[in-house]
This record gives sequence, structure tokens and C-alpha cells, in this order.
Amino acid sequence: MVLKLRSFEFDLEQRSLVMGILNRTKDSFFDRGKYFELEAFLRRAEQLVLEGADILDVGGVKAGPGPEVPEAEELDRVIPAIELLRERFDVALSVDTWNARVIDEAMRAGAALGNDISGFGSRGYLGNVARYNGAVVATHIRLVPRLADPNPIYRDLKAEVKEFLANRVNLALEAGIARESIIVDAGFDLGKTTDQSMELLLSTEQLCQLGYPVLISASNKGFVGDILGKTVSERRTGSLSAAAIGALKGAKVFRVHDVAGTRQTLDVISAIAAGYPPAWVLER
Repeated sequence: MVLKLRSFEFDLEQRSLVMGILNRTKDSFFDRGKYFELEAFLRRAEQLVLEGADILDVGGVKAGPGPEVPEAEELDRVIPAIELLRERFDVALSVDTWNARVIDEAMRAGAALGNDISGFGSRGYLGNVARYNGAVVATHIRLVPRLADPNPIYRDLKAEVKEFLANRVNLALEAGIARESIIVDAGFDLGKTTDQSMELLLSTEQLCQLGYPVLISASNKGFVGDILGKTVSERRTGSLSAAAIGALKGAKVFRVHDVAGTRQTLDVISAIAAGYPPAWVLER
């Protein structure tokens, strides 16, 4: 399985990818605006790259409810950040946006991936990505971003999520996006209860049947906190556990805050799958 992110090409049979989260928001649920200022943002980016990030994912608007962020403000948060990252680091750049104009300007500035949690709800989004030979993440969501969905009901959760994503993949293909440039994401916590997010995580292999790389975005999310009874700052171990489960069930891309921990977790899983232990253990 090969993943193409514009000029970057990854053999996912050899290596799972870690996507480091970079927020340029003042109200992020995790860092609460700690990296909003560009200097702090770039220091954080450097740290994530040194820890082993394959992709940096820049977001200018949080997914959950909160104060409105006008399009001009999102552009001001995201585009200079992409330009600076492109100058400094040789990694693929992703933009966490559902806005068609923002992804167009971001691709022009050097981004490779549109990470759209809306399920391509913005008209022109896919065409703007295709124009630059870019890539997309197709994510399942029941309603729309920024709208609370506290009591989601599904007739058949796994089947509905899979059908939704198959439809969004087809839309991407019809828009001219290459098959090798499409990723799918079940959308944990996006219109899902804790039980529903866990059910989708445990059935990751079914989503893999679509034939596209599956992205796991579980880092510090609400369902992890609910399982453990922990606050956001206490969910690191639970997040790594969720990543490990996803990896064992076939996921290939992991969007996380803890790049170093996730990279180590994935590397151990890969080593075991490749036939660990090494020679020095066998000689005992």
C-alpha cells in the first residue's frame, strides 16, 4: 500500500505514519492556545519533527463548539504557518480544515493533505485539492463540525460509517484525486458516544476493507477520558493504547499529540510483526 502526499510517497507496508498535531487556535481542547503565537508554534513543530513526525497537521479552527472564526481569520492563522513550515522542514504538511478557500490557499502555499472532518461538506473543496494533485482525509461525521451532537443514534453504526466513507471516497475519485492519495477516518467522538467510538476502534479492520489507509485520531479524546475517568492532561497512556489497538487492526496513519510515544509504540508493533526477537535473543 502506497500513500502519495504530493511530492511525498510512503510505503505503508514498511512503516506506519505519525501525524503530529499543531494547533493555531486559542481554544484548543488540549493545549488551550499554548502554541498560538508563531514563535511557540514553530518551536513545537521542530519538537514534533525531531520526535519522528512524518506529517504535520495544522489547524486554525477547533472541531468542537466555540466562538466563530471568520474565514479571513482562519486564513491568517493557517497560511503563514504553512509557509514557514514549508521553508523549515522536509515533511508533508496537512491542514485540518473543512473550508474550500482555506485548503486552496494552503495547497498553494505548499500543503499536501486536506484533513476535512466535515466529510467534504464545503463545495469546491475536493476540486481545490485535486488542482494541486493533493491528498485528502475522508472523515465520518453525523452532523457538521462545531455543532454538539450529544445523543447520536445509528441503525447499524459500523455499516453506516463504512457506507458514508465509501461514498466520500467516490466523490474524491470523481473530483480527480488519485486513489493513492485518499485516507479514511471513522471520526471518533464526532457524533459518537464513548461506546460507539470504542466499537469503531475495535472494528478498524472492517474499515480497512475499503482498501484505503485508515487514520486513527484518538489522541486525548473524550472517549479515552471517559474510559479512564481522566482529564485531558491525564490521557497519554490511554491514547497510546488506542493507537496500539488501531495498529494491530490494520490502521496506517495516526494523528497524535504525543509523537515520540506513538512512534515508539508503532515501531515495537512493527518489529514484532516482522519477526522479532533479534539474533542475540535467539542465541541464548
